[in-house]
Amino acid sequence: MRRYIRQSLYAVPCFIFADVCSQQKITGSIIDNNGSSTLNSVLVVNISNHTSTFSNASGNFVIDADENDELRFVKEGYYRVDRKITKQDIRNPLLIVLPHAEILIPEVKIKYQPTGNLERDSKHLDESRKIASLKSGLDDYMRSPLNEPLPKNTIPKQFGGHDFAAGQGDVLGALGLVVNLIKKSGKPKITKADYNETQNFIKRVKEEMNLDFLRKYGMGDEQIDRFLLYANDTKKLAKLYRKDFNVAAIEFELKAAFQEYKKTNKLEG
Repeated sequence: MRRYIRQSLYAVPCFIFADVCSQQKITGSIIDNNGSSTLNSVLVVNISNHTSTFSNASGNFVIDADENDELRFVKEGYYRVDRKITKQDIRNPLLIVLPHAEILIPEVKIKYQPTGNLERDSKHLDESRKIASLKSGLDDYMRSPLNEPLPKNTIPKQFGGHDFAAGQGDVLGALGLVVNLIKKSGKPKITKADYNETQNFIKRVKEEMNLDFLRKYGMGDEQIDRFLLYANDTKKLAKLYRKDFNVAAIEFELKAAFQEYKKTNKLEG
């Protein structure tokens, strides 16, 4: 009996040591592509285990990861970078370089500045006045009633067969056009969400939506945050719904994402 207890006491530290060794702390620093400055407040996400953290004021970060896990680095104004963890990365700190995102500079139109030379200035100023006068005259003409009836450009009925669809095509076509215009004008344009827009969208989801279907599985606030990041990555929720916050559509997408999330994450219930 004493021999069995002694063997059990030897085995317990082995299991504890194996469990601790399986969880690696990956460290590193993040700089821009010029190498001139470190980057703070960079979101570091482990796509494999759905953990996340931010780089500190010195551009350094620490996150749990194992070999073959995929890390994602995101910061507004920079291109996103993904990095797959290797054995070498576990032994040595990472150095992550985020390239600056390209910024489109709007076209600047330089207005003509009068010089005092009448001959030269008249070529620029008089032309615009003439165009404005012409547009005003055309607008008045289009609004005025017709003085003479216009001839009908149609074939007399006695020379044409019966048109069974008379009037239907024009009415249906007009209705379809109106419906499409209403749909297009009623919905905002879908654009990619930046970091701040994504964070504000997730905050709004937590404040305005019923997430009891997550809490019944024993998920706390931190686990819910991880799931919302996962759902946003897989379903593009912030991109599609941050401007048009459709509660029913978002709830459907969250529950669909949760079905996949449960397959790779151990939950209660």
